[in-house]
Amino acid sequence: MSVLILALIAGAVVGLALGALGGGGSVLAVPALIYLLGFTPAAATTAGLIIVTATSLTALYAHSRTGNVRWKVGALFAAAGLLPAAAAGAAASRLPQPVLTAAFAAVAALAAVRMLRPGRAATGPAAGEARPVKAAGTGAGLGALTGLLGVGGGFLAVPALVTVVALEMQAAVGTSLLVISANSLASLATRGATTAGADWAVIGPFTGAAILGAWDGRRLAAKVTGDLLQRTFAVVLLTVAAFMLVDAFA
Repeated sequence: MSVLILALIAGAVVGLALGALGGGGSVLAVPALIYLLGFTPAAATTAGLIIVTATSLTALYAHSRTGNVRWKVGALFAAAGLLPAAAAGAAASRLPQPVLTAAFAAVAALAAVRMLRPGRAATGPAAGEARPVKAAGTGAGLGALTGLLGVGGGFLAVPALVTVVALEMQAAVGTSLLVISANSLASLATRGATTAGADWAVIGPFTGAAILGAWDGRRLAAKVTGDLLQRTFAVVLLTVAAFMLVDAFA
């Protein structure tokens, strides 16, 4: 199968995940870039940020049209994560590639476990009422994760927005896309040299397919139950995480 076809298929899957779940796109994008398209872990994290930034902005626009973005809460999360994202992005290039691979696999496994756990009703503040300290702390952690591993952090942002801010699921999905976009842009700003040497012949088609997939993902989310989507995605993540851990220590 040609590289172009693989890039288009992988991009469509990444877009579907982002559009339907508000996260998880980069957790699939980076392994696809490494194992299907031959990128190094360092190049894959940078390319993943490019792809996820463009796709998240598209999905954010789609969700904002339906009123599913809480701009004030999202801005608080995003602002807290900007500096950590930039700092971690600068540090990522200095880490050994097996360390990046193992860390990424661990995060993917954690995300999968969280998705498989039974849902719990949000408690605490009234819906949409942010707890500033907790929200800022969570946002900073998500920013650091984005910068270091090239992931938008949406798979952690959505449950955080539900539990810390008590947003309903649809609003959490839409708002997480604002956080992902801001963190990814901040991390990319520290990777100017690596983005200049990016393989745009692969990244371009991958991104285009992901953007189209994001629109379909948003429509899919309205037709399929959130539990089914999350459990299916979690199984995929566990498989990817196991494969990457074996590869890192082989």
